[in-house]
Amino acid sequence: MKYGKLSNYINGKNVASTSQRSLAINSPLDGNSLAEIPLSNYSDLDVAVKAAQDAFPAWSNTPIKERVQVFFKYKYLLEKHMDELTKLVSEENGKTYGEAKAEIEKSIELTEFATSLPQLVQGELLEVSKGVECRIEKHAIGVVASIVPFNFPSMVPNWTIPNAIALGNCMILKPSEMVPISSLRLVELLKEAGLPDGVLNIVHGDKEIVEAICDHPGIEAVSFVGSTKVAQIVYQRATHNLKRCVALGGAKNHLIVLPDANPQMTASNVAASMSGCAGQRCMAASAMVAVGEVDHIIEKLVEESKKIVPGDNLGAVITKAAKERIERYISQAEADGAKILLDGRNCVVAGKENGTYVGPTVIDYVTPEMSVAREEIFGPVISIMRVHTVDDALDIENKNPYGNAASVFTQSGGAAKYIADRASAGMIGVNIGVPVPREPFSFGGWNDSKFGVGDITGKSSIEFWTKPKKTTIKWDAQAKTNWMS
Repeated sequence: MKYGKLSNYINGKNVASTSQRSLAINSPLDGNSLAEIPLSNYSDLDVAVKAAQDAFPAWSNTPIKERVQVFFKYKYLLEKHMDELTKLVSEENGKTYGEAKAEIEKSIELTEFATSLPQLVQGELLEVSKGVECRIEKHAIGVVASIVPFNFPSMVPNWTIPNAIALGNCMILKPSEMVPISSLRLVELLKEAGLPDGVLNIVHGDKEIVEAICDHPGIEAVSFVGSTKVAQIVYQRATHNLKRCVALGGAKNHLIVLPDANPQMTASNVAASMSGCAGQRCMAASAMVAVGEVDHIIEKLVEESKKIVPGDNLGAVITKAAKERIERYISQAEADGAKILLDGRNCVVAGKENGTYVGPTVIDYVTPEMSVAREEIFGPVISIMRVHTVDDALDIENKNPYGNAASVFTQSGGAAKYIADRASAGMIGVNIGVPVPREPFSFGGWNDSKFGVGDITGKSSIEFWTKPKKTTIKWDAQAKTNWMS
């Protein structure tokens, strides 16, 4: 094992778990053994929560302009260790070097936004009547938890760590048990940046520790990113235990392509959206809805997709089980009558025979009832459904239970607005295959792609990670008063 047996990180130290269960971690790139992590239990979590509770009074009472100094230094350290962090993400997740580097660059952007929070949480003050003032201040919630997925080992932890902690909270981070190593490196950099012990703690584990986080009375809020099935369970369990919760789930993003779309731009965008991060992202293109005569664009899409080479500019999927599941979807579509224009099954990369790769796959003549059209595949697969009108395309998009993202490819501003106004999704793209908002705008979908109110990123995350205190003040006993005072 390259990294050996890993421990939980509690109160600034590596702490062994009391659990007897563990999990071996292998690299998706080549199958090599990376590490072993403990599958922690409630007792391990309880130790971490107590450490966070002990750290909270001093940290929350530190002025925010002082708190964000940690993140100025952390941003510098992310930049300084860019190559190391990039290789680590690639190694444990299977991304290409370029994709992993982009993830670290996004982590830097997220951290940069957190350093601006003192200018965004100044509070409000108003003289509401003669001699009477009302004031609102933002206060930290307390101990919060962030449960993050395997597909972005650095970026998604940095969706929550900088904002939640800069706003005065102390955090328990539960990394995906499939990619635990990047998170441990991030917490080392935060300690080097000056973050006090106990403010951020890491507890490794699986379903048992997720349930413990939802149940623990010392945790005030929970954020979750993962599949819709688990997001629903986490949201219901956390809120049942009177915690605030935002749980982001899966997606089935539709790209609506009109005949007037720029062929080259559309084909390259759709191919990149379908295959980026091996399709393992909730913003990936999964279903292309072709309106009218767009065969010329589909032909270019296949050409562009053939340029995507596993092991070169296409990374691995996370596990052998994931590879097998994705290939079952492709085989089922073929059995159901769809036409495979480009087949990524049975992919083996020379020199990395134990890696878990799926080649880019383009499936045409898919119908809405097929499983590849309805379900989240989480692989480099695009399903093409053909319709006659824009309204037919919107009907397909609107009927899907997910609502993360939707895009339209056209040169018509009127058509773009018509579709953007009517698509049932929280993030819309016009001639953009991956319409991720940049800071300070927040990330979040609709429908079964998100459960809870508010967001965990961007400017709107302030409301989730804080609670308002309203103070009414009157000092001037001589002031003329009316019914408002």
